[in-house]
Amino acid sequence: MKSPTPICGATLTIPFLVFLTLTQAQPTAAAESSPPNVVYILADDLGYGDLGCYGATKVKTPNIDRLAKEGRRFTDAHSASAVCTPSRYALLTGNYPIRANGGKGIWGPAPVTSGLLVDTEELTLADVFHNAGYRTAAMGKWHLGFGEGQNDWKEPLRPGPQDLGFDYYFGLPVVNSAPPYVYVENDQIVDSDPNDPLVYLGRGRHKDATPITEIPPEASQRTPNMFKGAVAAHKRYNDYTVGTVLAGKAVDWISDNHDHPFFLYLATTHIHHPFTPGKRFQGLSDAELYGDFIQELDWMVGEVVGALEAHGLTENTLIVFTSDNGGMLNLGGRNAVRAGHRMNGDLLGFKFGAWEGGHRVPFIARWPGKIEPSSVSNQLLCNVDMLATFAALLGSDDASLQRKDSINMLPAFVENPNKPIREELLLAPHKTSNLAIRKGKWMYIGARGSGGFNGSREPQHAWGGPAGVKFLNSPNSDIENGKIKKNAPPAQLYDLDQDVRQTTNVYKQYPEVVQEMEALLSSYRPAKSADKSKTPKRQTEAGKK
Repeated sequence: MKSPTPICGATLTIPFLVFLTLTQAQPTAAAESSPPNVVYILADDLGYGDLGCYGATKVKTPNIDRLAKEGRRFTDAHSASAVCTPSRYALLTGNYPIRANGGKGIWGPAPVTSGLLVDTEELTLADVFHNAGYRTAAMGKWHLGFGEGQNDWKEPLRPGPQDLGFDYYFGLPVVNSAPPYVYVENDQIVDSDPNDPLVYLGRGRHKDATPITEIPPEASQRTPNMFKGAVAAHKRYNDYTVGTVLAGKAVDWISDNHDHPFFLYLATTHIHHPFTPGKRFQGLSDAELYGDFIQELDWMVGEVVGALEAHGLTENTLIVFTSDNGGMLNLGGRNAVRAGHRMNGDLLGFKFGAWEGGHRVPFIARWPGKIEPSSVSNQLLCNVDMLATFAALLGSDDASLQRKDSINMLPAFVENPNKPIREELLLAPHKTSNLAIRKGKWMYIGARGSGGFNGSREPQHAWGGPAGVKFLNSPNSDIENGKIKKNAPPAQLYDLDQDVRQTTNVYKQYPEVVQEMEALLSSYRPAKSADKSKTPKRQTEAGKK
C-alpha cells in the first residue's frame, strides 16, 4: 500500500480560491467555501457518432446532450489507446500505456486471471483527490486486474482499486463480455459463500461452469463462463439489470457523500457487447439493440445528474463524460449500421485500430459558472491528461507529476486558449506495429492498415480494418475492395486539418514530414531494456511544459 502524501496543504479552499481568481469566475457562496466535486463518467466503446450532440439521428440522448448544451463539447479528444485496458491505465496513471509492464507496455485487454496492472506505488488519478481530502469511489467496469501476479480469485481481491486511491469500489471485475459474471464490492465478491467459493476452471470447460443469464445471438458475443461455484453471486448478476444496478449505486453513493468533497469515477459497461438493455429500453431507438443500449446509458447519466441536483450540488460539481475508445463493428454495431447509424460518424476505423474512429471520442465537460455553456473546443486532448488537469484543479504540486505524460488541460475547460496546449500525442492501437503519433495537424501511423480487428465475414465477431471500411463505404486511398492495395505506402500520413476522414494517405507527397514524424514516433518506442514506467526514454509531455 502506498503512503499518501498531502498535496494541497492544510486547507482545501486556498488553491481552489486562487484557481477561481485566475479564471475570473464568479463563484457562488457554496463554491467559495468548498472545492468542486468531480464526476467522471467513462462509457465503454461509445463512438464519436453515437450521441445526438455529435450528430447521431437514430438514437436519442437528451441527458448527455444537455451536458453539452450546459457545458463544453470537444471535437479533438482522444483515448491514449484504442483498447479498453490500456486506455484505463492511461486515465488512472497519467502515463501512456507503453510505459507499463517494465517498458513492454499494455496493448490488449487484461485477461481474466490478470493481476493488478497498476503499480500501487504510482500516483494515480484517485490519489490526487484522496490526498486532497476527497472521498473517492470507482464504480462499474474495472478491467485492470486484481492481486499480485496471477489472480486466483480468492478473497480478499487485493491489491485492487482500494490500493490505488479509491475508498470504495463496486462493479464488474473484468467486463460484461468476460467472466466471472459477478459483482465485486471493495475486495469481496458480492453474495460470496465460503461453502461455495468461486473457482476458476479455465477455457473450454464452460459445461462445468455455473449457469449465467441467457441472452439471444443478436445481443452479440459473450464469452462462456469459466467459473464454477458462487451460485448466489452469479444469480445476483443479470446482464439486463447492470445499468440499473450501477446507476442506483452511483446515486446512493452521491447521497451518502453529498456533504463532503467527492470524486466519483463511474465506468459504465454500456455500450460494450453484449447489448442487453433493460426491458423498458428495448425497441426505443432506431438503431437496434446497439441504439437501445445507448439510450439506457443516457438514462444512467440522467440519474447521476438528477442526484446531484437533488442535493444542490449542480453548481459545484464538474462532470466529465467521455468514452474509453471508439465504437466497435461487432454484430450489434453492424446491425446498427444497417439501420442507418454510424457509430464513429464519418471517421475512418473502429475500436482497436489507429485510425481516428478507434480513439477520437466524445468528450463533454460541464461546470456551471466556470465552463462556458454551449461552447465547442477543438483543443487536442487525451484521457491521459486528466491526472494533471485535476491536479491543477486542486492545486497539487506533487513532484511525480513531472514524470508523467499527462498535461494540464484545465485552461481548455474554463478558458478559450488561442494556441494548442498539447503539441503532440502518442496513440496506441492493439498491434505494436501500428503505433501512431499526432503532431499538430499531422497524424502518422507507422505501418499499413489500422493495427486493429480484421474480421470480415459472418458470423465473425470483430470486424474492422479494410473490410470494415468497405462495409461502411468509407473512402481511403490505400484501400480497394476491402483490401490494402499492393502499392500502398509502407506507413500512413494524414493532414487532419484538411482530411479528418482520412480519405487520402499523403505519405509520398510529404517525405520531409514523414521523416520528422517517424523520428518523433521512434523517440517514444520502448527501449528493450528500459523500465518505462519508472524512467521514460524521452522527456514526457508534462516535463516539457
